[in-house]
Formats: sequence, structure tokens, C-alpha cells
Amino acid sequence: MKSLSTIVLLLISNLFMTFAWYGHLQFKKISWLHGLGLVGVILISWGLAFFEYVFQVPANRIGFEENGGPFNLFQLKVIQEVVSLSVFTLCAVFVFKTDKLGWNHLVGFALLVAAVYVIFKKW
Repeated sequence: MKSLSTIVLLLISNLFMTFAWYGHLQFKKISWLHGLGLVGVILISWGLAFFEYVFQVPANRIGFEENGGPFNLFQLKVIQEVVSLSVFTLCAVFVFKTDKLGWNHLVGFALLVAAVYVIFKKW
């Protein structure tokens, strides 16, 4: 159950992270945010990043093996990266609609899955 809780919290965290880091690039499509200056954009991004941390920190605490979780630090980091790229890809393709998913992205994701396998394998 801690594995699932960790991954769900990471998914939520990365949704906030994606919008904090890249959502402002879509502000030109929202009339009342179109003229927002850099300081305003930074403040909105910080506000979103706060919620990223609200979910990220508990995910790592719950998932870390020294706190009774199933994952070591390397495993947590690799899971975080795979979740981050997956959430980003879904947002870029289906929410922001700025890019199309290509074969090279799929090959890259397959290599990430291979990285997860290598990190989790007991050698």
C-alpha cells in the first residue's frame, strides 16, 4: 500500500510541478493573464510549486525504506523521473497541445523503463 500511496502522491505532485514550470507558457491563451509580467508569473508558479511540495515531501517520506517504505533513495528518484516525464508528456500532448508524441519519445520512454529495471534489479 505504501508503494501505491507514494506513486499516487508523486503523480499529483508532478501535475502541480508541470503547471508551475510550464503552465505559464500558455498564459498568452488566457486573456486576463496575457499581460502578466515576469514577477506575476513567478508568483503564480511559486504558488503552484507550494502544492507540488505538499505532495512530494509526503510521497518521499512514505516511500523511503528508512521510514518503513519500500524504496531506497535511488529507486525513489528513478520513480520520480519516470512519473515526471509521463505527466509532462500527457500534459504537453493533451492539455497544452503543443507537441505530438513521436517514435523517438516512445523509444526514450522504453529506455526509461529499462533504467527502472536496472535500478530495481538486485544484482
